[in-house]
Amino acid sequence: MTPLDALGLGAAGVAAGAINTVVGSGSLITFPTLLALGYAPVLANVTNTVGIFPGSVSGVVGYRRELRGGVGRAVRFGMLSALGSIAGALLLLQLPESAFDAIVPALILIACVLVAVQPRLSGWLSARQLRGHQGGPLLWLGILLTGTYGGYFGAAQGVLLIALLTIFIDDDLQRLNALKNVLAGVANGVAAVVFILISEVAWGAAASLAVGAIIGSQIGATVGRRLPPPIYRTTIVLVGVVAASVLILT
Repeated sequence: MTPLDALGLGAAGVAAGAINTVVGSGSLITFPTLLALGYAPVLANVTNTVGIFPGSVSGVVGYRRELRGGVGRAVRFGMLSALGSIAGALLLLQLPESAFDAIVPALILIACVLVAVQPRLSGWLSARQLRGHQGGPLLWLGILLTGTYGGYFGAAQGVLLIALLTIFIDDDLQRLNALKNVLAGVANGVAAVVFILISEVAWGAAASLAVGAIIGSQIGATVGRRLPPPIYRTTIVLVGVVAASVLILT
């Protein structure tokens, strides 16, 4: 890896870290960058997961104020995300790269629609006592499955998570984004450990991504918490639509 390659990966990491902390989908920047530099798809995916994880930790730290009073909830949901991520990481090493190609863009677009209509949908669920501070079986299953996707690839994992959380949990949007960062970080971290133990990692590239992602996540936390809910919700939808479009066209 040349110094120019390292610089390019670092810049991609900054952008991905900022986007992941606010919304998600940062891997749609870093993963193609790794492919463009000549890394094989599975190696690029593994390296991307390992490199992005420190940025996930940085994003959680950046949103630590919003996590106050919700640590127990984050731990419980994090266990589901971790279990799903183990399954997803193992699937990546067994299934062909195209296994999720057809369904993932559709899932992201559905999540975008859910985020857009979330206020009305949440009101409907609240009226039927299907919404609260801890969610319910449908949310738990959704987190488990999203963790599986996060361990497998994870692009726009944050969009899927924020859609689930805002629909089923009655809480402030920024607090839910902080929880989303924890769950996505758990999925990335568990998958990274699995990959380190049983697969090959391009450590130089991962380190460049990590440095950039740590910086970018702090930028994202600073910007994200200042966005009013309507603008934040619009940002999630726009990023999700772009992510789905990129996956469809590639």
